[in-house]
Amino acid sequence: MTVTDMYPDYRGSGHRPADFDAFWQQALAEMRAVKPDVEQKPVAIRSSVAQAYDYWFTGVGQARIHAQLIMPKAYDPKQPHKGLLMFHGYHCDAGDFTQKFNWAAEGFVVLAIDVRGQGGPSVDTTQTIGGTLKGLIIRGVEDGPQHLYYRSVFLDCAEAADLLAAMPGVVPDRIYAMGGSQGGGLTLATLGLVPTIHRAYVNYPYLCDYRKAYALGAENNGYDQLAYWFRYRDPLHEREDAFFDTLEYIDVQHFAAQIKTPLIWGLGLQDQVVPPVTQFGAYHQLTGEKQLYILPEYGHEFLPKVGDHAYNFFMD
Repeated sequence: MTVTDMYPDYRGSGHRPADFDAFWQQALAEMRAVKPDVEQKPVAIRSSVAQAYDYWFTGVGQARIHAQLIMPKAYDPKQPHKGLLMFHGYHCDAGDFTQKFNWAAEGFVVLAIDVRGQGGPSVDTTQTIGGTLKGLIIRGVEDGPQHLYYRSVFLDCAEAADLLAAMPGVVPDRIYAMGGSQGGGLTLATLGLVPTIHRAYVNYPYLCDYRKAYALGAENNGYDQLAYWFRYRDPLHEREDAFFDTLEYIDVQHFAAQIKTPLIWGLGLQDQVVPPVTQFGAYHQLTGEKQLYILPEYGHEFLPKVGDHAYNFFMD
């Protein structure tokens, strides 16, 4: 199945804010003014191919962010190495260290972030009013774009990219990035904020096209928190325009047109969590080299065979 068979003209239903680029440039300046205070401690996992570390740095709001750092066992900072950023799914954590050892065996230096305030040990310092019980997209929405939870998360991802590129032995123009679901959305946001990333791989990226996700019936997909907010915070929809206008600043479809990084995108047509149409809204806006793999019988789950293509793609 070709991409022209599916939503060939759909480019998202969001309204990109006029100051979107200025907003994120200011945010990046704030992030890069933070002293990262990096800490790195070895983790006792026996391996003949990799060495694992707990890696901590300070993000915006003085939040301490944890990541897994995995290096080749015979790492030589005088030799060139690729770097790989890995982003996990919603509510989860970076997983097991050993899941990344194959990349270290290929010579990559891997940095896998534990997103602040989710399953791992990273700290979330966000302070906000309004409902936060149901989901993190709506966290801070009543305080304005500067206070959105995902503003801080996107900046953590960009900071991780900067830190990885600055590590001794890592070639700055050979940084790769990958993730699925939330991790796919964070990958796209990072590509928009750090255009020097060399190649990327995403599966069914979350955080795309909130207006469309809501219109499709958010109670029945991965965006149920949008409906939850209206149910309890604005049942008459008197603040609907302000609500969605604020979320536009963390809608990753608005980074898509400026992303030039070559990438692979995996998508299951039966996805009931991240509706395919919301993904196409971002995908069609990409202007760089891109390869879309559609699995008609698969949903929001492991997509077989796509990873093999991505593995080959990352060898260049």
